[in-house]
Amino acid sequence: MLAATGLALFFSCSDETIIYEDEQSAVELETSETVLENSISLDNAGVLDIFSEDRLTGKLARFADEPAGDYPLSLVAQVSPPKFSGGENLTASHVHVHGNYAYVAYNTVGQDYVGGIDIVNVADPNRPGVTSRLYYTNADISSVKYDNGYVYAAGGVDSEKSVRATSNSFVAKIKVDNGRFNLGAGILYGFQEGFVATDVETTASSVIVTSGKDGYVTVYDKNTLEAQNDTPFSDLRSVKLKDDKIGVLDADFGVRILDQNLSQVGSIAIDADFRTADKRTLDFTSDNKIVVSEGEAGAGIYDFTTGSFIEHVPILINPDGVATSDIVTNAVTINEDVLLMANGGAGLCLSEEEDNGTDLVGIIELTGSINYVESKGDYIFAASGKSGLQVIKMNKPSPSLAARCADSPNYQGSSKLTVGANQQLAFSGSKRFQQISVSGSLLLCGTWTVKNTVTVADDALFEIRGTLIVARNNKRKDLKVGEGATLRVEGNLTVYGDLELEDGATVEFLGTGSRVNILGEVKKGDNVTITGDFEDIQNKF
Repeated sequence: MLAATGLALFFSCSDETIIYEDEQSAVELETSETVLENSISLDNAGVLDIFSEDRLTGKLARFADEPAGDYPLSLVAQVSPPKFSGGENLTASHVHVHGNYAYVAYNTVGQDYVGGIDIVNVADPNRPGVTSRLYYTNADISSVKYDNGYVYAAGGVDSEKSVRATSNSFVAKIKVDNGRFNLGAGILYGFQEGFVATDVETTASSVIVTSGKDGYVTVYDKNTLEAQNDTPFSDLRSVKLKDDKIGVLDADFGVRILDQNLSQVGSIAIDADFRTADKRTLDFTSDNKIVVSEGEAGAGIYDFTTGSFIEHVPILINPDGVATSDIVTNAVTINEDVLLMANGGAGLCLSEEEDNGTDLVGIIELTGSINYVESKGDYIFAASGKSGLQVIKMNKPSPSLAARCADSPNYQGSSKLTVGANQQLAFSGSKRFQQISVSGSLLLCGTWTVKNTVTVADDALFEIRGTLIVARNNKRKDLKVGEGATLRVEGNLTVYGDLELEDGATVEFLGTGSRVNILGEVKKGDNVTITGDFEDIQNKF
């Protein structure tokens, strides 16, 4: 198999290599660093609320007091979809996460074939960035997978505009070096029947691609992208690997389990309307369950070994002003014991896997229609159509931090934490607060978010070990440290607002690894003392 550069695009089918040339290059790289930098938006960054079932009654209803919530999530940034001449209506369609990078696929709704791929660096949540961007002027990108220095992209191409292309479904193998596409190394293409390639997975030696209506599941050689084996199916939407088995979602049937030879060894018939051309995915849990996005029915959970039905996780809300057709579960993903459902216009739903079933936690406070979700490690990546990619940090306590916090009891109280003048309190955990007010002494050890203001009264003490995030960029609130009061930090402090230090206030940084990210201003009164080593992310001190 030859490599494709410039004008030449290469495709493989099961018995031959097809080469065709277009009149102009169909693949372009974004060369403007300014465009890449401006693709990152921090406008909505900061603390994310989760609206529980009790607070959702068709529209939001808040209680005067409620317990502090689990999952102290924060929005790191949003990535705007690419825009270029002829590609003004791209939407985020898929995300794959590997290491410090997220690989994002974009396509165009409707009949146009225009797409793109972004590489987003999230190694530092305070400084996310798009490191590389690729445009396809004649192809949609449905799915991407990074593996060992290459991005494998599956999608659809308009075969009628390419003289020798015999079908619309393709997979591309694109070299990546240090978070940047390397088109100089050439692009390999594999080609198969079907209206559009819908998903891609990789093994040590193979690339597995599904295609939609009247398509195939096809196994390609990983080095050459020469097709090695294929099997036709009615309408494949997704492929996932489980040990030595291949799971595919067939919209005309349900889940089919295949062996390495693509022979069916199991199946789960699902009575759901997967609708034509809609995104639908499946995922496997660590305890041998299959989770399937089933459109209006929400998510279905099945036993992988027996194929038996376990439960349905319904769509939590029916928002006002959103068309019924937009309230569907498009994608599902599992992160340890957390189930995330991309429910279109009904938002991104977070649930917990419990011994007695799945427990709905609530809807994450995001904008846009959520079309796809991927989650690994401490991050959630939500593809939200024209709103682009939303990067969410889960703020899980590290094992070392959890061990250091073991001496303090887990916090189980109100979301409005108030510490009296004569109180000395210490808590560990990982919680969401509405507000914090300290008049005595408070130690929080773990990871915490606060939606509104944090106030440390005169002569009071507030200690943070771990992570504390206050407010968000579009709803700024302040951290106020009163006269003679002390704020002691060992870890990470982010304030989407001002840090106000009144006369005689003290800020102490312990250890050598503390980081402070103040998005507003540091306002100092007289005789303010700041001690210790820390990284000032925004240079506000």
